[in-house]
Amino acid sequence: MLNYIIVFLISMVPIVELRGALPVGIGMGLPAWQCYIICCIGNMLPVPFIYFFARKVLLWGKDKKFIGKFFTFCLEKGEKGGKKLTSKAGRGLFVALLLFVGIPLPGTGAWTGTLAASFLNMGFKKSVLACMGGVILAGIIMALASMGVFGAISALF
Repeated sequence: MLNYIIVFLISMVPIVELRGALPVGIGMGLPAWQCYIICCIGNMLPVPFIYFFARKVLLWGKDKKFIGKFFTFCLEKGEKGGKKLTSKAGRGLFVALLLFVGIPLPGTGAWTGTLAASFLNMGFKKSVLACMGGVILAGIIMALASMGVFGAISALF
């Protein structure tokens, strides 16, 4: 039970998210499908809070003495991610956000995607659905990679 809680908590951490929690859970010997579900839930849990509150908190704290630099960094990252998504996506912003969150690279997870969606004033429902689709996609990719499927396929060719 403790291992499931650890994996759940890891999946909620920014930058690490599901991408780090899933390999940890599978490495602990947890069943892949249970680990996948727990990581998806843990990764999605902060999304509504990020959408509604993160931007306000970051704007409030950007000029504070000790936290200002970090908050400014987060604001710039969110704005940069939003502009990048908009420039590449045009009208396909939903799909672009889904793919942005779904590609398992550092800094492209649900935290950054949701923050970018809030900066773009994308609707709550659309941004949550896009992030959920991205988390599911990233989870599938990471589960396959963690179980060695990609290595087995490359060995065949």
